[in-house]
Amino acid sequence: MVSYSAGETRNPERTIPRALIYGVLIVTACYTLLNAAYLFVMPLGSVATSTRVAADAMERVLGPAGSKAITVVIIISALGALNGIALAGPRVYYAMAQDRLAFRWMAALHPQRQTPYLAIAAQAVWACALAATNSYRALFTRVIYTEWLFFALLAAGIFVLHRRGQYTPKFLAFGYPLLPAISFLTSAAIAVNQIWASPRDSVIGLGLLLLGLPVYFFWAHRNTTQHAARGPSTDADDRLS
Repeated sequence: MVSYSAGETRNPERTIPRALIYGVLIVTACYTLLNAAYLFVMPLGSVATSTRVAADAMERVLGPAGSKAITVVIIISALGALNGIALAGPRVYYAMAQDRLAFRWMAALHPQRQTPYLAIAAQAVWACALAATNSYRALFTRVIYTEWLFFALLAAGIFVLHRRGQYTPKFLAFGYPLLPAISFLTSAAIAVNQIWASPRDSVIGLGLLLLGLPVYFFWAHRNTTQHAARGPSTDADDRLS
């Protein structure tokens, strides 16, 4: 999600790749150390079958108080993740509205803070509606994993841009084609693994995702019709509209 705010980032060609690389390395190190700690405290079979491995591990070490303590830590961690999502998610709606693929009011900027405040409010309302369903695991297994399909498509898009001569990276240019190929394969593997593990929920999630196609085609057709009705326009006219 770091890339979602590229338009608001200073020197994005340098800053975003560094943020992604350092962030992935830090998160990978943390997860590796955590799993090593779990396996040190618990047998592999217990780790594999546990639905709350962190709480179970802490309970073995510190008793019931440890289980409660790790729950508090997880809540704090979730709040940190939500902060990033609240920053990044509305930028997608904002960009779609600028491209006339969503309601134009989502492209409104706050007069003082210059943030897409209406898009943020829309995401807040939708997030509250999803939270009210009290079905976190179902939402995760049906919908969240589909992001990995888009990650795979993002990596595949680099090959398309390279073929068109539009891929001119200023950072890690030497990594082509190995790095995007690894990204594509791993992202696709995670998505396929989820489909294999939970086919019913995965099909439901893909169905929800495909419901967005008619909406996209509606907006795209509407924009084409309006553009044809206005006739040829200059770049200045497009910016004013």
